[in-house]
Parts: sequence; C-alpha cells; structure tokens
Amino acid sequence: MTDQAQIQHPQAHPPIGSPFGIIAGGGSLPFAVADSLQARGIKPVLFALKGFCDPALVARFQHHWIPIGQFGRLLKLMRSENCRDLTFIGTLVRPAISEIRLDWATLRVMPKVFRAFRGGDDHLLTSISRLFEHEGFRLLGIKDVASDVLMPAGSVTRAVPDQDAEADIARGREVLRALSPFDIGQATVVIDGHVVGIEDIEGTDGLLARVALLREQGRIRAKAGRGVLVKAPKSGQDLRFDLPTLGPRTIERAAAAKLAGVAIVAGNTIVAEPQQMIVAADAAGLFVTGLPT
Repeated sequence: MTDQAQIQHPQAHPPIGSPFGIIAGGGSLPFAVADSLQARGIKPVLFALKGFCDPALVARFQHHWIPIGQFGRLLKLMRSENCRDLTFIGTLVRPAISEIRLDWATLRVMPKVFRAFRGGDDHLLTSISRLFEHEGFRLLGIKDVASDVLMPAGSVTRAVPDQDAEADIARGREVLRALSPFDIGQATVVIDGHVVGIEDIEGTDGLLARVALLREQGRIRAKAGRGVLVKAPKSGQDLRFDLPTLGPRTIERAAAAKLAGVAIVAGNTIVAEPQQMIVAADAAGLFVTGLPT
C-alpha cells in the first residue's frame, strides 16, 4: 500500500464511562489511547506509574503519579476522580516483590499478589485485574476502549508476503499456538520453515537482536530478506491485557535481523505510531501484514 495517510479502523466502541481511568506504563500507547478517548468526548485521567510513564507526555492530561505497590492510594485516587471504568496500557518490567513499596491495602491482598507472581504475564495481569474488579471497578481492554490503535487486516506496506513468507507465517502461528499453555511469549521468528527464535522474558526486541546476532555469527545461513517475525496473542489469553504490540522500533530491529517482514494478528495487536511504522517498513523494504484471527 503506497502513499497511505493513515491506517483505517472500525470506530465502533461499547459505552464506557467518563472520566475514564488509564493506568499508564511506559511508551507512547497510553497517550494514543488518551487522545482517542478525548476525540470521542471522553475525559481520560491517567494514573502514571512512577519510573515508567513519560513525565513530559503525561503533562498534557489530568493525571496522578502512583508508585507500584500503592494499591490503596490508587483506589482512593480513582474513586476521587469518579473513574469506574479503566484500562492498563504501556510497557512495564515485572518488578521483584522485594523492590515494591507496599501500602496497607496492598499488604492486605499480598497472598493474592504472591500467587499472581507465580506464573506468566497473562496469569499475573489477569490476577491483578481481579483485585480491581473486587473493588467495584470495570477493567476494559483496548479493543473496547480505542480500537483505532489496533492493527487492521491485510498488508499496510508496499511489500507483501510471497509464497515462502506465507509458509513461514503459517509455521509461526502453529508454534505460538503450541506454546500458549506455557504462557511464555507472543512472538517467534521463522526463516525458510526453520524456527530460529522464540520470544521469552527478553521481549520482541531481544528476540530480534538475538536473530541479528546469529546472522552476524553465521549461525543463520539464509539470505538477507528471508524470514518473518510472527506475533499473536496466546490461545486462551485474557485479551483485555498485554496484547502484542508493534511499532517503528520493532521494524528497525526486524530490518537489522534481515527479515522479509512482520505478520501480526489483526484486531488483537496494538500499533504504536502507525504512520512512522509504515514509513520505516517501506524504507526497509519489509512487509507488515495483519492476519485473520
């Protein structure tokens, strides 16, 4: 697709309350969601996680700073702002419990928090969400709040997958489906039918950096411009949280790994800075395509 001004998305959303709470981690996505809400006349209130949320960008919105582990303070602030509907969005490195400054409300639910930490990211986020729901809040996913930040179906770049890339995509989806019960990661790299990497705690950036290093070391002998990064939510994952994310940095790292392109599940993948992502992919000759669910 050439000369594309913007990605087109369905605009229908279910009714949500205003003000709307956004528990905001790192990156640009919390602000993209806040802008989307404002454009529809819904007031966003950001509860910015200290050490993760961008101080300069959050200043544009009504916001409060909150350290991780201050569950009671967060509940009090959300109630004072009359935010009954909320979502989690943004990057966050899983903290060690010993590093968290706990308030009294958090200490009261610590047995549940300990159980939440004993598992993968999906288990952790779903368990934490139940704590909020128990307090009377409604947790919504990005699909319900700002579907305009989700990947549409089909290719959004000039390049499109060829037959070999389609075969790699199919293999990648098989691998991710098979790994889903282990709650490990949401991405894999397949080159000429060979699974050369799987996302783990290092994330997608780390996976792509590892593939680039393997190419430099001659451990991957396939020619440049072959292979696909495939990303998809885990089967059975709570789709309100931790959807796969794609953005310009992913494209830069996929290009450094000398792949042919990126394939992600449409409607269940968040796109950060979509226009910059498309420009970066076209400049690198990579395809970016949205797969059917």
